Amino acid sequence: MPRVLVDAAAVPADRGALTRYVHGLVAGLHRAGADLAVVCQRAEADLYRRLAPSAEVIPGPVSLTNRAARLAWEQTGLPLLARRAGAGVIHAPYYSIPLGSGLPTVVTVHDVTWFTEPDQRSPRASFFRSATRTAVRHARRVIVPSKATRDELVRVLAADPTRIDVAYHGVDLAQFHPPSEEEVRRASTRCGLHGRPYVAFLGALDPRKNVPNLIRGFAAAVKTLENPPALVIGGGVHQYDVDAACREVEATVKVVRPGYLGASDLPGFLGGALVVAFPSRGEGFGLPVLEAMACGAPVLTTHRTSLPEVGGDAVAYTEPDADSIAAALGQLLASPGRREQLRTAGLARAREFTWAASAEAHLSSYQRAIE
Repeated sequence: MPRVLVDAAAVPADRGALTRYVHGLVAGLHRAGADLAVVCQRAEADLYRRLAPSAEVIPGPVSLTNRAARLAWEQTGLPLLARRAGAGVIHAPYYSIPLGSGLPTVVTVHDVTWFTEPDQRSPRASFFRSATRTAVRHARRVIVPSKATRDELVRVLAADPTRIDVAYHGVDLAQFHPPSEEEVRRASTRCGLHGRPYVAFLGALDPRKNVPNLIRGFAAAVKTLENPPALVIGGGVHQYDVDAACREVEATVKVVRPGYLGASDLPGFLGGALVVAFPSRGEGFGLPVLEAMACGAPVLTTHRTSLPEVGGDAVAYTEPDADSIAAALGQLLASPGRREQLRTAGLARAREFTWAASAEAHLSSYQRAIE
């Protein structure tokens, strides 16, 4: 296969699951023996050299940390760089693509919630809707992380299903693993819990993540417990609806918001939780669910979009409204046996999703684009 150029410069370093997708994919492509070039932000060049020692790692211009400058460079500088690097195909892993490169281009569309979620009205949402429409129309192949996302692309944008390839994400079992007692203790201290039991959420605070209903449902689920656990909302920044939901609950309900958690904290944080609750209204894949299962956490999520493809029979499900979350969460908190069953099933399920398999699916998509 000709050389593949992955435009990792499009991915901000602090974008959580998106960053882990690109890192896992690049490492998987390297292990699969792909002839690989990676263009990235200058500050991340050494990281990509460690992830893919055989790849040609090309630091982009300093200006790429600015979105407007990066998008302009994507249309002009990236095609020139790709040709100079001898690339036969370009992979754009984050919605937008170069339109005049003259090379086959593959794009990853992670989800279509920018179109389907009623709360997505910001200028950022307008950009992603426009970029997605353009990419779906002009890319040779479109990679999506689930069958649900493929079906939504066809339904919402009338995309051609014969040009869409499904490539599930993987999970890095070296990073996401059942934690040691020391890892659990460190994460508990980092969150200010000092050993107190807790229910965990990890992710951005976008409206579709449904965190306000999780807070309300959690408060209802624990209100009669003598020694209730805390709810820890990891990741994200302050968001108005979440702040308002926190003010609604009684002062006796402990909601902890530690902010961004480093990679080394995640196994202890996820694996040390009584339950990891992820009641999202819609996901392209749902990487936090997979990573929580890999850490040995019992997971509660919803039946929406891709989440059943990831969780299968190894997670518990709820509807996304607060009352349903309260009922489902209450049942899990009252049943250590059920939590242990989910813990065991989740570990087995997580092993089915590998970056090696994801890399092979990507390589097949690149080959189709070239052909």
